[in-house]
Amino acid sequence: MKLNTSMPKSLLPFYERELTQYKQSFQNGALHRAWTHLERAHVIGQKYPYAHSYVHWEMLKFGFKIKSVKEILGQIPRLLVGGIKSFVGKVPVGNTGGSNVPPMKSLPISPEIQEIFVQAGLA
Repeated sequence: MKLNTSMPKSLLPFYERELTQYKQSFQNGALHRAWTHLERAHVIGQKYPYAHSYVHWEMLKFGFKIKSVKEILGQIPRLLVGGIKSFVGKVPVGNTGGSNVPPMKSLPISPEIQEIFVQAGLA
């Protein structure tokens, strides 16, 4: 899957891998694992408007698929403003993007994702 993002080419394969693994996990019924891949894609892509918005779109669709009113209602405002926040550089670093986390709360970035940023030459 090749997405049109403003993300650095060195980071894009990591982001795409998380989205691919999300879809595979979801198709296999591994919902928790699927969600974890969406969260990881969110952290990787949150600085880039298109990538950030796309993950929130996938999270909204996930909410519909699992019939979670909380996730659906939580994703709508995130989808509407997430890309704008990325564009102006006001994202809460490390935030995993789900409705279980306050939208503007920064979180520690996991060592695995920190290593992705290192491998992509961004840390």
